[in-house]
Amino acid sequence: MKIIATDRAPGAIGPYSQGYETNGLVITSGQIPVDPATGTVPEGIAGQAEQSCKNVGAILEAAGVGFDKVIKTTCFLADMGDFGTFNEVYAKYFSSKPARSCVAVKDLPKGVLCEIEAIAEK
Repeated sequence: MKIIATDRAPGAIGPYSQGYETNGLVITSGQIPVDPATGTVPEGIAGQAEQSCKNVGAILEAAGVGFDKVIKTTCFLADMGDFGTFNEVYAKYFSSKPARSCVAVKDLPKGVLCEIEAIAEK
């Protein structure tokens, strides 16, 4: 197993890593919409979905793969009412249409509106 780490995505805020590479797979931790350069969170679901996708992309890139290699995502929304807008942004990045689960949760870290994790083929 190999830990994946990049300064182009937010550092872990707990006892976990940004991602792992193992057995031909790249597995990312859930990425919330924190801008790694500023530590800020964009306003609104569209901006937050965009930043979460960028953060996932940075981890994938650090592992040597792209969005086209993603085979599964899990998406967490604070409000299922944001589903449509979230999907519009998500579709720009995950154009290969990986398998996906999307659920609403009570709360997310730092009070953000979304979080995305991914599994990709190496």
